[in-house]
Amino acid sequence: MRTALKIATVLSWINLILFGFITLCLLLSALVMGPVILIGAILFCAIPLNCYAALQLHKSIRDPALKLSHQTPAGIRFVGFVALFFGIMITSSNIGNLLHPAEWAESLRQGFTQMGMKDTSRITVPFVRECAVVGTLLGLSVVVNVMLNFRLLRWYYLVQQSDASQRDAAGRDSSGRDES
Repeated sequence: MRTALKIATVLSWINLILFGFITLCLLLSALVMGPVILIGAILFCAIPLNCYAALQLHKSIRDPALKLSHQTPAGIRFVGFVALFFGIMITSSNIGNLLHPAEWAESLRQGFTQMGMKDTSRITVPFVRECAVVGTLLGLSVVVNVMLNFRLLRWYYLVQQSDASQRDAAGRDSSGRDES
């Protein structure tokens, strides 16, 4: 379980920083482009929020004296499902781009030309493949992180239940009552 905790911590920090920056950029672009981008940015906030809640869980796992807030597990579950949806969406769309890079490159060139960009020579098939590989890895990092955090949360609850039952058993033994 320690290996899963280390991997989840590294992925949580990477996702928190990277997707936090992307969310910040989306929020700033919403000031310029309008409220449609704002809705997407608010939904995209699920990834950094899930990572933050996961880091709180990791802290509680490392130091059992630190109790987890009653809202954190619900946040990991609910926001985790939204982040999982985005991770699957990012991964699947980039796998589609990997399967058909020429069509995607042409679509990007047409879109940038319509937006007024004159030089679209940089949008090549190898460039689209590289972007799709990076996007696939980012999407997979979100999916793996959310799944590991679900597993760690379940493990945290099992350890808490085990500790509580041991305290109850020790409390009955010290009170002088015989268990038989």
